[in-house]
Amino acid sequence: MNARNIILGIDGIPFELMDSLSDKGVMPNFKELKSNFYFKEMKSSIPHISSVSWSSIITGKNPGEHGIFGFSELIEGTYSLSYPNFNALKCKPFWHQQNENKHVIINVPATYPAKILNGVHIAGFVALDLEKAVYPKTCIPSLKQLNYVIDIDSSLAHKQSKDILFDELMKVLDIRKNTYQFFWNKLNWLNFMVVITSSDRFGHFLWNTYANSDNKWHSRAVQFFQKIDDFIGDIKDKLKENDNFIILSDHGMEEIKQNMNLNTYLEHEGFLKLSDKYKNYNRIAKGTKAFVLDPGRIYLNKEGKYPNGSVFKSEEKEIIADLKNILYDLKYQNQKVIRKVHEKNEIYNGVNIDKAPDLVVLENSGFRPKGSIGKESIFEEDNLSGMHNDSAFLFINKKINIQKPNVQDVIGFLGGN
Repeated sequence: MNARNIILGIDGIPFELMDSLSDKGVMPNFKELKSNFYFKEMKSSIPHISSVSWSSIITGKNPGEHGIFGFSELIEGTYSLSYPNFNALKCKPFWHQQNENKHVIINVPATYPAKILNGVHIAGFVALDLEKAVYPKTCIPSLKQLNYVIDIDSSLAHKQSKDILFDELMKVLDIRKNTYQFFWNKLNWLNFMVVITSSDRFGHFLWNTYANSDNKWHSRAVQFFQKIDDFIGDIKDKLKENDNFIILSDHGMEEIKQNMNLNTYLEHEGFLKLSDKYKNYNRIAKGTKAFVLDPGRIYLNKEGKYPNGSVFKSEEKEIIADLKNILYDLKYQNQKVIRKVHEKNEIYNGVNIDKAPDLVVLENSGFRPKGSIGKESIFEEDNLSGMHNDSAFLFINKKINIQKPNVQDVIGFLGGN
């Protein structure tokens, strides 16, 4: 019989935090696991955002192959934004590569709308409608009895009391745990995958409550991670002898120092021209050489590709070199803010590479690259507490020897594939 695979995703938790939480005794179940098996820092996707990273985790492919480069894209031939969903994924996730086996897939981001599979699929963020997020639909009454929700009410993050937000995080985490328990014995599955996304919301809205031990809500942050460890322990107690148990994150998290409005910087440097006639990216005018989409994806305004395309093929190399120079020169209070500027051929390969950004900016710690149009200042404070970084983690209940895992490697650790 094939070994079963159980994958627990903990969205947005960096290696260092998972390591220290277990060492400090906050997560004893995970401490026991990591002490006996494989636990390493794992490189996230480029850019290190959930839609890209989870797409790489479930397919084993890079964005040039699976076709997801960010949460947003421009509609071909326009400057209008679209938001790719699961239908835009160009490679099959592992559960569609194994139609003969049964699968339970719960709350994996960027898998909405749910598609037919041999088993159960409950799509995660960004899922707009529970009816379209679930396959088969016969599961919906059971989910409603479980009070299932796809995500926290993020509007609570902007209320005065952080206690309300912690209450919501705890509630949604309990619902996720109850849901996994409900489906655990319903099917004779080969792959069971469930993702906790409350951890990412914690990181964005409440990162400083744990990072600062003097914070008023520090004890509640500790309780939140203890509850995640209880989730891990509950799965650990259900494992059979030959089961593969994988715990991982898609990216890490760290404190935000400043947002970087890179389009504003390109405008100041003469690479971006904006019209006052329209809104958002439709403001891009003739004479524009480059523009930025979140988070730090830079596109040349190519003639023939965009309505006001101004860059000819013969100019591309020179403009890319100029862009890299000015980006490496960007500083905040005499501190360089750009760690690396990648050209697309350095980081992507595959049949969809023509849709890739021409450059991708990787930031120095604390500086969050943004693609907002029309901002007055290059740097500004954010009302969030934490931002993504590329330090994910990977745990496997095996003893293996891979020193520098990448999100694309995960699918190769699944038994029966």
